[in-house]
Amino acid sequence: MRRIIWALVALGLLIIGFLLIPRPVAGAPATGPAVVLRIDGVIGPATADFVTHQLARAAERHAELAVLAMDTPGGLDTAMRAIIKDILSSPIPIVAWVGPKGARAASAGTYILYASHVAAMAPATNLGAATPVAIGLGGGRSPGADDGDKASNKDQDRKEHGASGDTMMEKARNDAAAYIRSLAQLRGRNADFAERAVRDAASLSAEDALAGGVIELIAQDEAELLAKLDGRTVKLSDGTTRHLATASITVERVTPDWRNRLLSLISNPQLALILMMIGIYGLYFEFTTPGTAVPGVTGLICLMLALYAFHLLPVNWAGVALLLVGASMMIAEAFLPSFGALGVGGIVAFVIGGLFLMDTDAPGYGIPLGFLIGLSTASAALLFAVGSFAARTRRQPVVSGRENMIGAVATVRSVTPDGTWAFVQGESWRVSSPAPLVPGARVRVVGLDGLTLRVEPLASTPDTTLTEGSPS
Repeated sequence: MRRIIWALVALGLLIIGFLLIPRPVAGAPATGPAVVLRIDGVIGPATADFVTHQLARAAERHAELAVLAMDTPGGLDTAMRAIIKDILSSPIPIVAWVGPKGARAASAGTYILYASHVAAMAPATNLGAATPVAIGLGGGRSPGADDGDKASNKDQDRKEHGASGDTMMEKARNDAAAYIRSLAQLRGRNADFAERAVRDAASLSAEDALAGGVIELIAQDEAELLAKLDGRTVKLSDGTTRHLATASITVERVTPDWRNRLLSLISNPQLALILMMIGIYGLYFEFTTPGTAVPGVTGLICLMLALYAFHLLPVNWAGVALLLVGASMMIAEAFLPSFGALGVGGIVAFVIGGLFLMDTDAPGYGIPLGFLIGLSTASAALLFAVGSFAARTRRQPVVSGRENMIGAVATVRSVTPDGTWAFVQGESWRVSSPAPLVPGARVRVVGLDGLTLRVEPLASTPDTTLTEGSPS
């Protein structure tokens, strides 16, 4: 009984102690770290995937803020808009900082900077030049042209690119201008410069951007940036405000993992094109020489990776179709007597398809003409060499199987009432001959009757090492 009482007392003390432990107040999570995400180079699908996942992870950890440290020449419109959607819906403050010194936030980087809660730059950096450019839409008005030249430039564009191309380019500019103006109005920044950055490809240095109300801060490095952010009030997407406490905050720098690096690698249009060609070659070799397995497996994997990359990229599927037609024509040239017509046509279709492949002129996503010509020429040479080797192989005499028996020389091993046996190419065969045979006689195979070889004697001395009764 005494033990039961002491057990109940101990249990009661544990319950009281648990109830007295202070717990965080709901809705007011403890201050987390400052997460710094580095955006270097062209903004593409891999960048959007990296930023999306890391912003979600930072929000789950209740980070105090996330810093996008940018140095980018721009990138794809789809990737840029995906990042901006995550910024606009983020439950934590997002700070865009163009740095370190010498960095830039051109094109897509300017849009991301305008969408962020706080915009900052390092000295000797610049932003702007946000004019959308797409292949086939024409150049439109020359960047930086004054208003007095608008009419003449539009007339010149219509002459060079046609009215349709000029209209499409104007639609793209108007859409981009309205988009960045809406971001500027949301964050209370200079909307006039934002529109000029789109329509005239205008750019600003860090000092001019600060004076013009485009950014809020100039900071030499991340430490100075966090020091200047301390005490600033930021309005979040849900309408609440957050007072930043960053004076002595923990900084966590996040770099892309292997998954993002692999995604960035395969989303390179040139590599995607090479993967597609390897896939075609691998399947071609597997179909022409069944059973090897390795070329087929490798080709299938490469082709799937190429199609996944094309899914991520803004490709023109007419260009993909031309690439496949060109590769098919080059393969057909190795087997059909077209006197080079299919091969030349395949190279032309391949080059034109590569030029039409990417439906954007974003930096880093173009396919050079020299690369296309070199890849198509190498493909044609490889397929021609393989086809020629296969053709020579077909013309060679058969070196295995029953057909190879004709003309072979054999040695008679035994002559019995049940039949005559001879040793041919390491095997014992029943033989028949119009002339009598003796063990050790040399004969030549002249035909086959089912499983019996028809032979004729050779004018040579019998091989005396074999005698009648030798094992058959």
